[in-house]
Amino acid sequence: MPITAPATLASSRKRAVNLTLNEGLVAQAKTYTSNLSATMEELLTDYVARQQQARLAYQQQADACVADWNAVHATIGSFADEHSTL
Repeated sequence: MPITAPATLASSRKRAVNLTLNEGLVAQAKTYTSNLSATMEELLTDYVARQQQARLAYQQQADACVADWNAVHATIGSFADEHSTL
């Protein structure tokens, strides 16, 4: 899944969705914002961006691990090589 810039997400076409939220929490949130939809969209945009960054960081870490393992294998070979019956 490609990483999409938060600004691109925010400027996309909008559509109505149904959410199930804690009624008391919604009532409290409405005391802090006059536009609950915009606030939720902002929070969701931030959440998606953090998840994308976490996924990217994980992938980069996995790629580095594979590169390191391949370098070790290229240098000293595999432990299993000396035990192969093939």
